[in-house]
Amino acid sequence: MAVDPRGSDLTRFLHEDPGGPVVMLNLLRFADGGRDLYAQYAEALSATFLPRYGGDVLYAGDGSTALVAETGQEWDAVLLVRYPSRAAFSRMVADPQYQQVTALRTQALTEAVLQATNAW
Repeated sequence: MAVDPRGSDLTRFLHEDPGGPVVMLNLLRFADGGRDLYAQYAEALSATFLPRYGGDVLYAGDGSTALVAETGQEWDAVLLVRYPSRAAFSRMVADPQYQQVTALRTQALTEAVLQATNAW
């Protein structure tokens, strides 16, 4: 199961850009010991990369009671991160320093959803 976007994913992400800010929905399922690794990644993201690229965590929280979900569809954590544009997000993930840190995220997760959202 993929946890990181591929080049073709980012190309489509930029091609489908409606313009303006984007809020990225993150649904996360942790590997054993993954929470600690993800916490290290989140610290680097918050301290360095979000300020550098204009991002802002709107919400971060643990999954809780699933009211409408099949068995196994529950998520361990949910994040909403706002970026000023899809291009800013793309520049962040292409940053060589970010690519070194994102290995922590990759190791921390067994499954993830990373989906761009558009405001209504």
